[in-house]
Amino acid sequence: MDQDGLAGKVALVTGASGGIGSGIARRFAQAGAAVVVQYHRDAAGAAEVVGAIESAGGNAVATQADLRSPEDAERVVEAALDAFGRLDAAVLNAGIQPVQPLAEMSLADFRAVQESNVDATFLVLQAVRRAMAGQGSGGAVVAIGSIVGNQPKPGSAHYAVSKAAVGMLVRSAALEFARDGVRVNLVSPGLVERPEIHSDWPEGVAAWETGNPIARLGRPTDVADACLFLCGPGSSWVTGQELVVDGGASIRPTW
Repeated sequence: MDQDGLAGKVALVTGASGGIGSGIARRFAQAGAAVVVQYHRDAAGAAEVVGAIESAGGNAVATQADLRSPEDAERVVEAALDAFGRLDAAVLNAGIQPVQPLAEMSLADFRAVQESNVDATFLVLQAVRRAMAGQGSGGAVVAIGSIVGNQPKPGSAHYAVSKAAVGMLVRSAALEFARDGVRVNLVSPGLVERPEIHSDWPEGVAAWETGNPIARLGRPTDVADACLFLCGPGSSWVTGQELVVDGGASIRPTW
């Protein structure tokens, strides 16, 4: 039984060579979708994700693109169409998250984050809409936001602004793309497991685990399952919404 509704579908996942993106790509393949694994620099990581999907009996291809480029954003969508003939779902995960005090941030530092997180999302979103509208059956898009887009933390002003902008871009796209049969939603994770996080930031991990209602870090699969729901038939009347996946961090009392 196709419980997730993605059997025979085609999905694009950007920033899928590692971390959250890798988990999303693998989960969508597990649900039966053929997956396009976009990466920027980590060719080995993307190949590992494709290999794992294929070893499990799935179907995937990797494609390199710098999504800040309009030509590359278009090309990555064309890669999906060339490989599988259609595009039914897209998860726009690619982005960067530097840490830097606002007072020490240059305009170039600020703009670099906007280009990677906002411009790239904007360009791929447009390219995906053209493909989905053109095939006549529409599709579903999920952009990856962050709880920092709603509540900033020190050292992340440029990142917080970028994720807040992505949230409004999602709402605007949902409003305008619905007539094309394209749904657009946002998944905003909290702190998610990654290699070395416990050694790189032990005090932050400890504070997160002891202070939140669900006392653990998120896993890539937690984010992937939220994306899967928003790209599947169970959310066919949901668009322009934000699904927060943070273990309850956003409902912690502040006093």
